[in-house]
Amino acid sequence: MEEGLKVTFLGTGTSQGIPIIGSTHPVCLSNDPRDKRLRVSVLVSWGEFNFVIDCGPDFRQQMLTNQVRRLDGVLFTHEHSDHTAGIDDIRPFFFRQGDIPIYAHKRVVKSLKKRFDYIFEEKDKYPGAPSVDINLVETGKTLELGGRIVTPIEVMHNRLKVFGYRFGGFTYLTDVKSVDEKELEKITGTKVLVVNALRIEPHHSHFNLEEAIAFVNKVKPEKAYFTHISHLLGFHEEVERSLPNDVHLAYDNLTIQI
Repeated sequence: MEEGLKVTFLGTGTSQGIPIIGSTHPVCLSNDPRDKRLRVSVLVSWGEFNFVIDCGPDFRQQMLTNQVRRLDGVLFTHEHSDHTAGIDDIRPFFFRQGDIPIYAHKRVVKSLKKRFDYIFEEKDKYPGAPSVDINLVETGKTLELGGRIVTPIEVMHNRLKVFGYRFGGFTYLTDVKSVDEKELEKITGTKVLVVNALRIEPHHSHFNLEEAIAFVNKVKPEKAYFTHISHLLGFHEEVERSLPNDVHLAYDNLTIQI
C-alpha cells in the first residue's frame, strides 16, 4: 500500500509574485500573510522522498522556510523563468547527494541548457556548479518516482504545451488555458486537484477564476485548490469566502495530506 502524500505549497503567486515590486495596489500592501505569494511551486513528499514541481527564483527561500534537507528530483512543467530560474540553488543538495534528477520535456531541457549552460557543461566544468541527471518527460509515458507511478498531463498555456503531474489521488496543473479531452481522462478520479486561477478578468494563457471553477466542476475532485494567483484576483480572505464548497485558495506554506 502506498504511503500517503504530503503536499506543501512552496509558492502560489504569479510570475512577479505578490507584492509586486513598487506596486501600491491594495493587495500588494496587504498585511495578511496569505496575500504574500512567492513564485509558484509545490513540494510533494512521501516516506523519505521529496520531489518539487518547478524551481523558480524563490527556490532557495522556499527550501529554507520549509527546512527541506533532501531533494530527490525536480519536475518541470515548462521553461518559463518563474518555473525554472532557481535551478542553480539545487547546489547544496548536489554537494550532499550527487547529481540531482530533473524531469522535463526535451524542449524544456534544451532551454535549460541554453540558459544554464554551465550546469550541463561536460568539459572543463566549474567545480562549484551543480550537475543533474536528465530524464525526459513525454506525453503518454508515465514516470516511476520513489516507487510511485506519476502521470504527466499535457495542457496548453496559450500555444505552449505544458506538463502537469498526477501522483495517485493528487493532480497538479499550472499555467493552464485549455485541456484536451484525452488528457482530461487522465485526471478522472482525482481526489485533490490544484489548478491555476490568475485573476478575475480573462487572460490569454491562464484560467481566470470563472474558468478555474468551471474546470473544477468538470473534473469533480473531492477538493480543489487554486494557485498561480495574481494580485488582481483580490484579497485572499474575500476571495476564499466567495468560493464553492471544497474549493479553496492555496497560500504559501499551506500543507495538505492526501
